[in-house]
Amino acid sequence: MLFIQVENALNLKTRTIDLSFLLLPLNRFLYQVESFLVNIYLIPHLSENSPHKMVFTLHYFPAKTITAITTNTQFPENPKALILKKCKTVRDLKQIHAHLIKTRLLFNPTTTENLLESAAIIIPTTSMDYALSIFRKIEEPDPSAYNIMIRAFTLKQSPQEAMNLFKNMYEISVQPDHFTFSGTIKACSRLRALKEGEEIHAQILKSGFEFNELVCNTLIHMYANCGNIKSARKVFDGMSRRDVFTWNSMFSGYAKSEYWMEILNLFNEMRELGVGFDEVTLISVLTACGRLGNIELGEWIWEYVESNRLKGSVNLVTSVVDMYAKCGYVVKARRLFDQMDHRDVVAWSAMISGYSQARQCKEALEVFHDMQNANVEPNEVTMVSVLSCCAVLGAVETGKWVHLYVKKKKMELTVTLGTALIDFYAKSGLIDDAIEVFKQMPLKNVFTWTVLIQGLAYNGKGKRALEFYRLMRKKNIEPNEVTFIAVLSACSHVGMVDEGREFFVSMSRDFGIEPRRDHYGCMVDILGRAGLIEEACQFIKNMPIQPNAVIWRTLLAACRVHKNVEVAEQSLKNLVLLEPLHSGDYTLLSNIYASVGRSEDALKVRNEMREKGIKKIPGCSLIELDGEIYEFFAEENLHSHSKLIYKATENMIKRIKSAGYIPNTADARLDAEEDDREASVAHHSEKLAIAFCLIKTSAGTTIRISKNLRVCADCHNATKIISKVYNREIIVRDRNRFHHFKEGFCSCNDYW
Repeated sequence: MLFIQVENALNLKTRTIDLSFLLLPLNRFLYQVESFLVNIYLIPHLSENSPHKMVFTLHYFPAKTITAITTNTQFPENPKALILKKCKTVRDLKQIHAHLIKTRLLFNPTTTENLLESAAIIIPTTSMDYALSIFRKIEEPDPSAYNIMIRAFTLKQSPQEAMNLFKNMYEISVQPDHFTFSGTIKACSRLRALKEGEEIHAQILKSGFEFNELVCNTLIHMYANCGNIKSARKVFDGMSRRDVFTWNSMFSGYAKSEYWMEILNLFNEMRELGVGFDEVTLISVLTACGRLGNIELGEWIWEYVESNRLKGSVNLVTSVVDMYAKCGYVVKARRLFDQMDHRDVVAWSAMISGYSQARQCKEALEVFHDMQNANVEPNEVTMVSVLSCCAVLGAVETGKWVHLYVKKKKMELTVTLGTALIDFYAKSGLIDDAIEVFKQMPLKNVFTWTVLIQGLAYNGKGKRALEFYRLMRKKNIEPNEVTFIAVLSACSHVGMVDEGREFFVSMSRDFGIEPRRDHYGCMVDILGRAGLIEEACQFIKNMPIQPNAVIWRTLLAACRVHKNVEVAEQSLKNLVLLEPLHSGDYTLLSNIYASVGRSEDALKVRNEMREKGIKKIPGCSLIELDGEIYEFFAEENLHSHSKLIYKATENMIKRIKSAGYIPNTADARLDAEEDDREASVAHHSEKLAIAFCLIKTSAGTTIRISKNLRVCADCHNATKIISKVYNREIIVRDRNRFHHFKEGFCSCNDYW
């Protein structure tokens, strides 16, 4: 009826048109049209089941209550503050959106962009659907609208969508501004899309924004994040004006590429130019000081922090703690750490990591336990440091707890965390668990493969190690220097001489990796283990680089196994020139003399050690029981359980003697009298540790020991017999490798 009245009123056949009678229908018509627009524009974006869904009816109202444009005295003429500050939920935004449509304020571009910004960025939501619905209804979106969407997609981890919007701008000839370029460059940085970033850089130059600070800062960050640090520095050097944010972008770029010296040089340049720096700058520089061991600059920064009253910054003080620890000043780091009023997970992790890197692993685990008592949840960095310490100490129970925690908290098994777990299990002798973690990891890099191959080799699983190497190559993962050390070690453990030679040649021939001393040492071990002593000796003489003490010591150890006195004497002469006071070398030669019946020569070597004042490094063995680390030193009588330990050791020695054990007194300490030599050998650290475990653990429990020195011949023989007599598996990790003792045999096949 309404439309008929309007049509009649506008009929061209009517000469005189009286519109007064149309006021009421026209007002009703406008109201209906507005309500209709609200429904088709907004209702599709509201949930059908939402209790807050707006329902619009088309009832007729009296003419005097209706106007063509509905107004609300409580709604501000400029709704910017209302939209951007007071809107807290999507429901709030949709109510305002409806009102903007009814009041026709939505046709104001500024208001629409405010609405878009609130939907896309300000109100917390993971979906961009609502924001997109607003954006798509803008007939001709200007750069500001595009900028909001590009920024939002980048913030919400959808940088590719941001890139697509930027391309769309060019397709419809919308001219980007400096905010557009900055936002799109950030998207390139997230994607590490260097090629696209370079193309956009070219467009920036054409558009005349090459000197804009915001654009330049994001370009520096993009190039650095993509690994092109030279281009980042070129942009930095080309800037006529640089604020502290610009300098920090450059510092951040150098840090990501681990260009630590460049950070220090840049900081010196910054100070010379009199440019003010902030907390972010100092954190970057402190990190570089820690990596380079530059304690002087690090302490200068700490003095600056104290004098400028910046100690309230947890991040800054944590960086100082980390710097001290990495420079080897762990005591200073701990003192500063203890003085901190508030310690977050980063601070705790820095202290644990500091102890770990200083090889003070027991202290690191103590701090970790304190962290748990303080109810601070560890993160991935914490876990990696703790696992490293557990691997060193053989703290199996603590390491297993860490793994359970990772599972319980559903932490992502990243390459770093997964590799640390594999390393822990492998160094604890739990190689099957290491393989299981390896299989569960979604992503693996060359370090992950290398750690597993190395773990298998050191645990006497040489053939399995080589199987994993071949599988790695099938997956087109390039080996590195450390991978070949692991592979050559595997060849040594299984006596694969020809394969070892082939891998050694393959390094440089197929992968361009020049052999280092470690690789030459592995080849000497391969040849020596196979009994090719003369060939091993000649191999050392033909080396293109100077052999170190480790290589000659490897040959000397082979001479002990194969009782080659002549080459052993030659090896010791070279060792004396390199490390004249190393007690283990003299002991090895003395044992070789004793093994071939030359007791007088053995005695001469020991007398020579006394004359030169050479003392044997005290043996130390570590075990973990119920989460606590116990240390045992050879012939120690200060242990809290000394009486109990010595009594248990005495009983253990008696029992294995009845099974055929004969003490090898040649391994006694140098100053021991003849009558005390057998007792000296009986009280070696690993025997004390084993005896303690036998009385403190239930029958059948595996005994795990970490030792600081190479296992002596007497302890090796005794442990084999203990494993059979007591029906225990005993895993000993000495300085060189793992020994899995079971049923009277050792995984090393008596070669170590």
